[in-house]
Amino acid sequence: MPFREINSKMVEAQVVPGQRMFSQRGAMLAYRGDVSFTPSLTGGQGGVMGMIGRRVANEQTPLMTVEGSGTVMFGHGGHHIQVINLTGETLYVEADRLLAFDGTLQQGTMFMGSQGGVMGMVRGQVSGQGLFTTTLKGHGSVAVMAHGGVIELPITPNRPVHVDPQAYVAHHGDVRNKLSTALGWRDMVGRGSGEAFQLELSGQGAVYVQASEEKL
Repeated sequence: MPFREINSKMVEAQVVPGQRMFSQRGAMLAYRGDVSFTPSLTGGQGGVMGMIGRRVANEQTPLMTVEGSGTVMFGHGGHHIQVINLTGETLYVEADRLLAFDGTLQQGTMFMGSQGGVMGMVRGQVSGQGLFTTTLKGHGSVAVMAHGGVIELPITPNRPVHVDPQAYVAHHGDVRNKLSTALGWRDMVGRGSGEAFQLELSGQGAVYVQASEEKL
């Protein structure tokens, strides 16, 4: 169920019988056809236990189920929208950045410490993204929100990408991430460059970076 980008802040999805999708509640802008919107208590796949896990991890964003036959346009808050097509890999993204995604994708949560150890947890605190993040795995499309435009940077072996934690949006692939520091005496006395922390992503995949250091 791919999304069609109408412009940088609106996407359109084709809804067909027998298939469902999920979107953030209140994100529907307009629709054609016979389409229904119902609150999703479980927030996608994973059932009740998945819902409890996301709530405990503070990765519980109110979602709704979209079903029927027709086309639906989505957008939220005038944010920039980036469509990411998954072909079996896992996407790592904060729950509040999810605008809409295919119902076939498997949703879960991941403890940040499992990627990057202690520095992975520190990264969550420095970036304001918490200790957990949301995962979507499988074949399908995801529409995520960001400030300003988004650029996709490939991550290849032996060529890690360093990103400002506040500008990080999401990543996918076989990627490790950790927080690196460049604290020196100038930072300690307030004369640093303001880039004391960077998020280092290495492996094989891609990272999405927004044109702003502002969270949603």
